[in-house]
Amino acid sequence: MTAPARRRGQGELEAQVLAALHHAPGPVAAAWVQERLGGDLAYTTVMTILSRLRSKNAVTRERSGRSFLWNAVADEAGLAALRMRRVLDGEDDRDAVLTSFVTSLSADDEELLRALLGERGRPGGAGHAHTHGG
Repeated sequence: MTAPARRRGQGELEAQVLAALHHAPGPVAAAWVQERLGGDLAYTTVMTILSRLRSKNAVTRERSGRSFLWNAVADEAGLAALRMRRVLDGEDDRDAVLTSFVTSLSADDEELLRALLGERGRPGGAGHAHTHGG
């Protein structure tokens, strides 16, 4: 008796779809994404994931004939940031949520966050400092 296929969670599927789109030669059809994911997902499932990612502003689509071509806007890190923002936006007490989040960070993560916030505050700062151990 063969084991049933492992069910993937929504977040894992979204990450896999984004990864496939990042490796695409340009905007691609949903069927192209489905093929890259091994073909074990139904086409409708791939379309649902793409639609969810579009609602999160992680992908864009453009009409091509009677169908759409899809393109990644956010990478996995960007998608995680969008999820975090959505959770924060859904809370009444943003101060409490942010305070709880920051106080639960590791020392390294807190140092990175401070560096990123410091970079945003400087003139010409892009907000994407990568100062690991510098």
